[in-house]
Amino acid sequence: MNVSQDLSILHLILNASAVVQAVMLMLASVSFMSWYYIFRKWFTVKEAREQTEFFERDFWSGGDLNALYQNATSNRHETGSMERIFESGFREFTKLRGQKNLDPKDVIDGSRRAMRATYQREVDQIDSHLAFLASVGSVSPYVGLFGTVWGIMHAFRGLSNVGQATLSTVAPGIAEALVATAIGLFAAIPAVVAYNRFSHEIDRLSTRFESFMEEFSNILQRQMR
Repeated sequence: MNVSQDLSILHLILNASAVVQAVMLMLASVSFMSWYYIFRKWFTVKEAREQTEFFERDFWSGGDLNALYQNATSNRHETGSMERIFESGFREFTKLRGQKNLDPKDVIDGSRRAMRATYQREVDQIDSHLAFLASVGSVSPYVGLFGTVWGIMHAFRGLSNVGQATLSTVAPGIAEALVATAIGLFAAIPAVVAYNRFSHEIDRLSTRFESFMEEFSNILQRQMR
């Protein structure tokens, strides 16, 4: 028997037991989905970072706040997260400032609450699907290990019907079982790397958003004097 031919990856997958094949199919599907979310999240984070940098340049260039607000409201489909935070805060500030007998502190607090609510929505949007990558990274190796254990059990059960166990009879069953672990690691490793990378980038963006809210609140507070 040609052992090298029998141990080809395609041959092992096609001749694996039904349970192991189901595990492989599930892991392959999860891996495909994780790669889809990895590329999608990469573009999302990149766009959010570029939009944030663009708005920060405009904001700190000393432009008129009313002009920035009008631009944000007229181009909402093109605005970034920080610009939407600014828009919500300035809109609330303008609305509360026009009310009579309202303490300046209440005006600033209202603007901060509006910005905080928008900030939470924007971060949740950028952060979406990261939990899926985390789950893939943590669970896939164990699912692959389950397929491996099941495949080895299936191989040893087959040996009970063989009079003499040789490498030729043992190797295919063990190899097909190990393929499940390999696919599990193939699904898990990119998901873990991507999750850690995106989490770091999103944390940096969140810090920039929070710093902007504090600095913008100080600017609004000075305008109330």
